[in-house]
Amino acid sequence: MIKVMIADDQELIRQSLQIVLEMKEGIEVTATAKDGREVIQEVRKDKPDVILMDVRMPEMDGVQCTQIIKEQYPDVKIIILTTFDDDEYVYNALKHGASGYLLKGISMDELEKAIKTVHSGGAMINPEVATKVVDFFSEMAQSNYDTSIHAQNVEEITDAEWEIIKLVGRGMSNKEISTELSLSEGTVRNYLSTILSKLDLRDRTQLAIWEVQSGSAKYGRR
Repeated sequence: MIKVMIADDQELIRQSLQIVLEMKEGIEVTATAKDGREVIQEVRKDKPDVILMDVRMPEMDGVQCTQIIKEQYPDVKIIILTTFDDDEYVYNALKHGASGYLLKGISMDELEKAIKTVHSGGAMINPEVATKVVDFFSEMAQSNYDTSIHAQNVEEITDAEWEIIKLVGRGMSNKEISTELSLSEGTVRNYLSTILSKLDLRDRTQLAIWEVQSGSAKYGRR
């Protein structure tokens, strides 16, 4: 039996997935969790084989939770299951060791196949998401933003702006950043606009790539 944990902040989704998956041969839902912190607690009690992880959850999101779980339990397989196909979320979840990234519109038969595929060591990514992954990694491979950003421009970044940059690098949305830093979403948007202008970057995807490539680590802002 493949032991599966379901992590989603919506109770209806947790219950629906549990009911359907328990009807599938060879799959047993051993735990559910409403946020990343509960996931970690449950994994310590009874380690699952596969975790279906919602990317946007309170307390601790799916990307952060994926990083922690994979560091402590590298053999646990994680499938990110979400309604969002945001570039930075995709990159960060896969970077931290997720084995799959699927949109919630997937059929239950496809989800069953994905669970069995990652359990056997494979990977599963929605075709729509796969295109974004290829584009994102291609841009990252072909670009070296560090060489095009003047040190003087970086020196103009304030402490508050560095906090925004680091959270963008972690794949957080404007709403999540506003919650994390106790700011309004409008303020976060204004910060991002100023940051992109200072660094002469086109959009938050380029900013995320720069942060991952060097960013706060290079400039001693970790």
